[in-house]
Amino acid sequence: MTAVVREETFDSIWDGWERILPNCATDTVFVTPWWHRTWWDNFGGARAPRILSVSCGGELVGIAPLMLDGESLTFLGDRDLSDYFDFLVPEGCVESFYPALWDHVRGMDWETLDLPSLPAASPTLVHLPPLAESDGMKVGIREDETTPKAELPDSWDDFLLGLRKKDRHELRRKLRRLDRESEHRQYAAETGEALDGSMADFFRLLRASRDDKRAFMTEEREKFFIDIARESSERGIFRLYILEVDGVSAAGCICFDYGGHYLLYNSGYDPSYSRLSVGLLNKALSMQSAIEEGRKVFNFLKGDERYKYNLGGRDEPVFDLTITR
Repeated sequence: MTAVVREETFDSIWDGWERILPNCATDTVFVTPWWHRTWWDNFGGARAPRILSVSCGGELVGIAPLMLDGESLTFLGDRDLSDYFDFLVPEGCVESFYPALWDHVRGMDWETLDLPSLPAASPTLVHLPPLAESDGMKVGIREDETTPKAELPDSWDDFLLGLRKKDRHELRRKLRRLDRESEHRQYAAETGEALDGSMADFFRLLRASRDDKRAFMTEEREKFFIDIARESSERGIFRLYILEVDGVSAAGCICFDYGGHYLLYNSGYDPSYSRLSVGLLNKALSMQSAIEEGRKVFNFLKGDERYKYNLGGRDEPVFDLTITR
C-alpha cells in the first residue's frame, strides 16, 4: 500500500496529532501540538515550518514536526526550552512511516538533518540511520545530557525508605530544621489570578538563584513561560509549587503532570534562605504531592545536578542524531 506524505499546518493536522499521540513511543508534553505551536508563535521568526504527515490507506501513521533553519532541517523548537523531541509514530506504524518520510525528506533542500534530544526508546534512533546510510549519507549519534528519573512508590514513607541511607537522613534532617526554624507552607498555583501572581514570584526566584538562570530568563522566554503556563493550566497539567517561609515566597518550581509522570521543568529559590535548603525541599515536597496523586515517575529532566540523585534520580540518556549529505 502506497504511503502519502503531505505538508500540513497546525490547524490541518491538530486533531490527528492529538488522536495518535497517546499511542506513540514518545508521548510527552514537549511533543504536543500546543507546545510546538506556542513555541512557534513566540520564536518562529524567519524559519520555515515543515510539518509533514504520513498516511497509508487513508490512515495517519505519523507526523514529522520539522522546520528549515538555514541549511538545517530540524525539529520545531529549541533544546533550551524543550527537553525531548521526536517524530509522532503510533505503535505498529514504524515500518510504514520511516521509509515514506525518508523518501520525502531526502528530496528536500537541506545540508544537515539535525534531530536533537531523542529519548533512548525512540524508534527514530533505530529506523532512520539505516535509511540514510543506504543513500550514502553520514550519520552521527551521540549521547546528549542525561534526564534523571525517580520511580515513585505508593507512599511517602516508602519513598524515603528507598533513598540511600545518607540521602534519607539528610532529607529528614532538613525537613525537621524547616519545621523547627520557620513557619512555612507549600501551595500549588494552577489557574487564574493566583497563577499570574505566583508566576511573577517564580521569575524573581529563578533569576535570583543562579547567574546562568538570570541570563537564561530573557523577556522573550518569560513570555513563552507565561504562554505555556496558560496553555497547560487550561489542560489541567500545570503545577507551580511555591514554598513560603515566614510569609515570604522562598522557592518555586514548575512541574507538568502528564501521562502519569511529573516533569520538573524549571525552578528557583531565594539565596537568603539557603540555610533552610528551600530549593531542595520544595522539590521534595512536590514529589510528595506527586506520590499522593498516584503518579509513578518523577522526571527531573535534563541536567546532572546533585540534588536529583539525592532525591532518588537515576540517569536516562537522550541522544542527538545528525544526518549530513
